[in-house]
Amino acid sequence: MAQVKLLGVGGSSYSRRVEWALKVKGVKYEYMEEDLQNKSPLLLEFNPIHKKIPVLIHNGKPICESMVILEYIDEAFEGPSILPKDPYERAIARFWAKFLDGKCLEAVGKALWSKFGEEEEKSKQEAYEMLKIVDNELKDKKFFGGDKIGFVDVAANYIPFWLEIVEEATGVVLVTSENFPNLCAWRDEYLNCSEVKENLPDRDTMLGFFKAKVLAATLAK
Repeated sequence: MAQVKLLGVGGSSYSRRVEWALKVKGVKYEYMEEDLQNKSPLLLEFNPIHKKIPVLIHNGKPICESMVILEYIDEAFEGPSILPKDPYERAIARFWAKFLDGKCLEAVGKALWSKFGEEEEKSKQEAYEMLKIVDNELKDKKFFGGDKIGFVDVAANYIPFWLEIVEEATGVVLVTSENFPNLCAWRDEYLNCSEVKENLPDRDTMLGFFKAKVLAATLAK
C-alpha cells in the first residue's frame, strides 16, 4: 500500500485544501502537525526552498505547494476526479482556481485587514468586485464544477469557513446573502459536504487566533 503523509497545520486553509482533496479521493494518510515556530527537520528536509506547509510525502517523495499537491493527488490516486476529465473544462477549472487563490484572495485579505478611511473603503470595493465575479460564476450552480465538490471549490476553501471568522474578528463584513446570494448558497452547500464538515478546524480556536492577530495589529499602530 502506498505510504502517504501530510505535513501541515490544522488551522491553515492551505493544509485543509490538501486534506479535503485526500478525503474526496478516499486516500488514507498520516497527518503530522507542524509547529511553524519550531519547524521539524522533516519539513526543512522536504521543503528546503520555501520551508512552508503543506508538504505531501508519497512513498518517501515530497510534493510542495497546495495547488500543485491537489493536481498530484488527482493524478496519482484512484477515486472520484477532482479536476474535470475534459481538457477544456480542466483548463477553465485551473483558470478559476488561480483567480481565487491569487487575485481574489489577495483583495479579500487586504480588505479584511485595512482599517483606515479611504484606504479601507477602496480595499473593500476591490474585494466586492472580486467577490461579485465569483458570485456571478456560481449562478445556477451547486458547486463550481457542477453537482459535486471539485478542484475550484477546494481552491476557494478560505471563503466558506475562514472568511466569516476573520470578518467577526476584524469587524469588517464583506459577504452577505443580500450582496452575494449565489456565493452564500454555495458556502452552505460546501460546509455540509461530509469531506469538509467532518474535517474543519475548531471555530472557537480559530476565532481566538484571529482576535489575537487583530489585537496585536491594533497595538502595533
